Amino acid sequence: MAAPSSVKPFSPEETQTILHHLQQPAVFKNMTCGWPVLRWTAEHLSGCLGNKLIRFRLGRKEEKNTPLFETQCSYVEAKLAHFLSWTQDQPGTDVGPFSEYPKSEYWAYADYKYIALLFQDQSSMFEDVQWSELGFEGRNGRESTLWVGTEGANTPCHMDSYGCNVVLQVQGRKRWHLFPPEDTVKLYPTRIPYEESSVFSQVDVLHPDPRRFPAFQGARAHVVTLQPGQVLYVPRHWWHYVESVDPITVSVNSWIELEVDDMERVSEAVTKAVVFALKSTKSDDNNDDWLNPTEEGVSGHNENMQYLNLALRASAQRQRGLCHSKLTPYPRDTRPVKRDSRGQIRKNSDSVAFSVPFGPHLTPVQSQQEHSPAMRGVTTNDLEVSSDTAQLENKTECDSSLTQCRTCDCADGTSGSSSEDYEESIHTTISTNDLLDCLVHPDVIACVTELLLERHTGTHRSMTSS
Repeated sequence: MAAPSSVKPFSPEETQTILHHLQQPAVFKNMTCGWPVLRWTAEHLSGCLGNKLIRFRLGRKEEKNTPLFETQCSYVEAKLAHFLSWTQDQPGTDVGPFSEYPKSEYWAYADYKYIALLFQDQSSMFEDVQWSELGFEGRNGRESTLWVGTEGANTPCHMDSYGCNVVLQVQGRKRWHLFPPEDTVKLYPTRIPYEESSVFSQVDVLHPDPRRFPAFQGARAHVVTLQPGQVLYVPRHWWHYVESVDPITVSVNSWIELEVDDMERVSEAVTKAVVFALKSTKSDDNNDDWLNPTEEGVSGHNENMQYLNLALRASAQRQRGLCHSKLTPYPRDTRPVKRDSRGQIRKNSDSVAFSVPFGPHLTPVQSQQEHSPAMRGVTTNDLEVSSDTAQLENKTECDSSLTQCRTCDCADGTSGSSSEDYEESIHTTISTNDLLDCLVHPDVIACVTELLLERHTGTHRSMTSS
């Protein structure tokens, strides 16, 4: 006899155990049956929101071999009813401000919509999102974000500085292109445009330019098309480019905080201080739209330094174990795993090897370079050996980071190995953005963060001992 549809393949406790051991993206299936949020189609949401105006990002449907960043998009404030009429492309219907954007030429995306703000007058809807069934006790729509888009709508390839990510697909399908943290150098990271906690890639991952970004050819893309009802787990610091592949898509996600986020907040504070200091300075090449529209404005250097010192104190307190950081609002038991400073799972020689139950209800997102069958029965030891090998091959020590910058891996990717490249390079003018790509490269910032924490700890010790 078949099991009742209400019975989930994994209990909340089992799901948490799985998340504790996953070190690659994976898709949970048959876990959301009965979740009320699955009714959140664009049509249903339009009825709930009525005349409420929502900001949509619009991008042109064209291939340029460069990412389409949010600073290069158009924006409109419209009702979901306008959006739905526009997607149906029927003459005579009220499409509001979408009338200036032919559907044949543009896609539209209502992205990063915080459900707590969107439905602040309908708080009962928060309970429709049941992350607690995945073991995140007390987490619902209040800590979640809504995404509504049309075919072609996309998020540029980027890495989130904080936590890990769980994503539920509600309507339509989305295709995810994911890259492991070890491929960071091959993705040519940049902080321009600047967005707090987002590191963008300079590469158009669907149409890369091999001359500008030759190392990207070695990046290991993990690709999955997420279906309605499925939940994707995105581990810490995995890069991702996301694109809607159906006429209308709706998804809901939640970022889960990790203990190492305290150190990441120091890194983000350093990055912000450096970027804002250089980009706020008048110069001939500082005339670009460098601040993402999601940011509230340009803060002054004093304010940025205050935030840096707050982040340093919070991280140092966590390391000393004196108190739980106030910068992390969620209790410990909602965090999926304890990790070291590089985000890797802490090893415990006394623990029994855990076999991740890959199968019909949990599938790994495989690298396109892999031709092996699905990793059913892979043990934690196997995953850790693989992770350790990758770490050794891609070690991010300060000296190697500086070497990468010297060889322009963090700028335009040219190495100057041929005479033509050399002739071209001697006539190249380094811009402010080129300088920033090296100064705030993730590996360089990680080294600066460690040095600052050492200095802060040493200063604290000297003050307390005197």
